[in-house]
Amino acid sequence: MKKSALGIFAVLALAVLGSDGNAAPRSRSWDRDREPTSLGVVPLPPPPAAPASSSTLALAALDRRIADLDAEEEASKRELSELSGKIAEAHARSLSRGRAFYRLTRAGMLPVGAGFDELVSHAMRVERSRRALASELGGEKKLRERGVELSRSLERVARDRVALGSQRNAMDAARLAVEDEARRQSAFDRAFSSSNGPADYVAVYGGNGAAPSNGTAGFATSRGRLLFPLAGRAEVRQTRREGTDGPGLEIKASLGTPVRAVFTGRVAFADRYGAYGKLVILDHGDHYYSVSGNLASSEVKVGDEVSAGERLGTVGDEGRGPMLYFEIRHGTETLAPGPWLGV
Repeated sequence: MKKSALGIFAVLALAVLGSDGNAAPRSRSWDRDREPTSLGVVPLPPPPAAPASSSTLALAALDRRIADLDAEEEASKRELSELSGKIAEAHARSLSRGRAFYRLTRAGMLPVGAGFDELVSHAMRVERSRRALASELGGEKKLRERGVELSRSLERVARDRVALGSQRNAMDAARLAVEDEARRQSAFDRAFSSSNGPADYVAVYGGNGAAPSNGTAGFATSRGRLLFPLAGRAEVRQTRREGTDGPGLEIKASLGTPVRAVFTGRVAFADRYGAYGKLVILDHGDHYYSVSGNLASSEVKVGDEVSAGERLGTVGDEGRGPMLYFEIRHGTETLAPGPWLGV
């Protein structure tokens, strides 16, 4: 029975495309020997290199992963570009094989008239053509499947790069924050090295008096006569605030109240630092310092020379209510500030 040649070709092509194709640094460690010298002394090994910080190692590992993704993306794009040409060539071969198969099957049973041998030869040619077509279609299918794999791989690489990029930005920000904190710590410590009480109580201090005249008198001789750091009346509480060196004073006042220098000095530190919040450290000479913390704003910078009563900033609120946190130091020793202010 004769079948349509075009129908036969379509059935065979679908059958072939429906089938599945088969696609399918060691680390070394060693011990370094240390041989004794002729005197029996074992030479010392070279000093070990300073270990890198964990954040540096993590960033380096992250950079390597990002570099690996870049290399994978480049290789996938290159292969995908080459694959486009291969698919076009494979498709052209499949069409050619299909046309040849169509021509052979178009003859149907005609070779019967030429004898049995011719019919057998014709059947063998048809079978070879069918197998060649199946092979071409299978190869084209594998190439197209590989193209799909590469496209998905590129999508995955893009997603991973975005995720790693976000992770690196976060790690970079954390590293910068650590470095900034280390810088603040160093500046805070340097501020106290560059210079040429009873139970808690509450008192109300009248701070409207005139600023003392420093003249040539030193800071030590002004004990009990220092200018109060806030003008007007304020509630004062002696405290040892966690995260500070203490003892210190918490001086409650309205938010934005001006904070002034208690004595002539030079600004040794003006920045944010730990539990002190935003603070200003004044160097009054002879290794005496005043610390004004918990500020909302700072209006001086390191190196400024200020006189007693000059404005340093304003009272802020670090979550405990608006107040000024105040300390006095002599070198590395923190002194009870109350007696120095006459409180």
